[in-house]
Amino acid sequence: MRKRPVIVITVFLLLTTITSQIKIKFPNFNIKKIHVENNFLLEENVIKKLLVPIYNQNLLFLGNEKIQNLLMQNEFIESFNVRKKYPDTLIIKIFEKKLIAILVYKKNRFYLSDKVKLVKFTKLQKYKDLPYVFGDQEKFKLFYKSLKKINFPLSIVTKYTLYESNRWDVETIDKETIKLPQKKYTKSLNNYLSLRKKNSFKKYKIYDYRIEGQLILK
Repeated sequence: MRKRPVIVITVFLLLTTITSQIKIKFPNFNIKKIHVENNFLLEENVIKKLLVPIYNQNLLFLGNEKIQNLLMQNEFIESFNVRKKYPDTLIIKIFEKKLIAILVYKKNRFYLSDKVKLVKFTKLQKYKDLPYVFGDQEKFKLFYKSLKKINFPLSIVTKYTLYESNRWDVETIDKETIKLPQKKYTKSLNNYLSLRKKNSFKKYKIYDYRIEGQLILK
């Protein structure tokens, strides 16, 4: 009976010694190259600069969360996809935010994405012709949803203006102004779309729907 504990301890010490001598080695899949795809607005070197902290990290253990934390520092990036090409390459497909307008509110300017989210404004040649929104972000979000719902041709708009009376004016590339009522303005917008196609209405530059049931043309 006394010999059993001695045998158990001896076996334990033997196994511990053997295990400690085994070194677990992982393949050397450290990142040496990063390829960026699908970027149109952002330059590749701008994106790669964000990813400097992950260079030389092992592809096996690199998770998307770490990449996300680095990429989302840039407000123009909406999302991304990642592919690992062993032994040393990371391929990142970028999806940039779609910008729809420039919001001017309390003397500050922001870009608006198609989800009507604010994006830090910086002068970009590609977006110099975006329409301007003079008004509140949340109120424009509701207005924008209404425009999308009736398939209003947003490409013809140069300016949206919200007044203190909580109604909108819409200006177009043809220098037409649509003065909308506070309520039921989608009906007015649909009426404008049907009239603008007719030659007899091309001479008018102001479509005033502010009085319910009336249209004043100028």
